[in-house]
Amino acid sequence: MQPMWLCWALWALPLTGPGAALTEEQILGSLLQQLHLSEVPALDQGDMGQLVIPTHVRAQYVALLQHSHGTHSRGKRFSQNFREVAGRLLGSDAALRTHGRLSPRSHRARVTVEWLHIRDDGSNRTSLIDSRLVSVHESGWRAFDVTEAVNFWRQLGRPRQPLLLQVSVQREQPGPRAASAHRLVRFASQGPAGGGRGEPQLELHSLDLGRYGAQGDCDPEAPVTEGTRCCRREMYIDLEGLKWAENWVLEPPGFLAYECVGTCRQPPEPLSFKWPFLGPRQCIASETTSLPVIVSVKEGGRPRAQVVSLPDMRVQKCSCASDGAPVPRKLEP
Repeated sequence: MQPMWLCWALWALPLTGPGAALTEEQILGSLLQQLHLSEVPALDQGDMGQLVIPTHVRAQYVALLQHSHGTHSRGKRFSQNFREVAGRLLGSDAALRTHGRLSPRSHRARVTVEWLHIRDDGSNRTSLIDSRLVSVHESGWRAFDVTEAVNFWRQLGRPRQPLLLQVSVQREQPGPRAASAHRLVRFASQGPAGGGRGEPQLELHSLDLGRYGAQGDCDPEAPVTEGTRCCRREMYIDLEGLKWAENWVLEPPGFLAYECVGTCRQPPEPLSFKWPFLGPRQCIASETTSLPVIVSVKEGGRPRAQVVSLPDMRVQKCSCASDGAPVPRKLEP
């Protein structure tokens, strides 16, 4: 395998810059999954008369509750088309385009794109950005989503080093021809002026979050209409009022889950012809946190209290994103 090195000097690049409500079925499904159950356990009031929540169980519950208010889960469940970053800037999308040329001998090759970060001490690290199998029996452009690499690069201190991407091509199946797999996928310019330079093409689009982002929490006194800008609205889940939770869920009696409502402003010009994998911008839950609960479980015919943490139960932040893409990962040291 022979890696190909790409380097863009983006020193002066200016980057200006569907959250559905939680349902009763989702809460029940998450609880059953965490407890490895297929159905709600049969518990009656007589069982509950024998149950006392031990001090260590309640302490564990309180600790998890405090921890859940300080940690956020950044929407891993969404697609990878569009990413919103902190502040008023949105590195909306970036793509690396490669051109595959027809080969009569091979079937597929794996193209992997990695971001290369050279540290101040001279050492380096790579972060996987995109990897996929490409048919080498088909000629045409392939777009690789490298938005995360641009977002990683933007988190570096100034002065920034150039944005470095490493692209490696490897034949899907090992064999005597695997060493020449990199020759099956080439870089070329889309325009006729590019000729045979064999250079990759990087496209970058950005939006100002002051105009195109979410607004934070909704105004509780203002009704939500079609023109309401994306915001987070309070939504209380009454666990005591749920029939299946009776005698099973001991704490909490209810919680504020929040939901994302409103609409998102679309880009000023359609990008679908340039960016086929981008959909309309939607109001989504970009950061969530878990919810600890105390439940009653039977062991040896007797009930006991147990703490369970349910992931992604409370919305911490709403954002505008295309196809519900997540907030990008933070750059690790």
